[in-house]
Amino acid sequence: MAKIKITLVKSKIGSDKTQVGTIQALGLKKTNSSVEKEATPQILGMVAKISHLVRVEEVK
Repeated sequence: MAKIKITLVKSKIGSDKTQVGTIQALGLKKTNSSVEKEATPQILGMVAKISHLVRVEEVK
């Protein structure tokens, strides 16, 4: 599986509860915090829900 790096680039203030929950479930805490995750269908679906708040990069 490929790994991806997910970085929170916009604040979660003003987002609805489901988006905030998704951000927390991914392990993102503050703006500009990053996590590395396996690119599973579940993770990619979570990223798609909050794509306007995050930046995604492939890690080699």
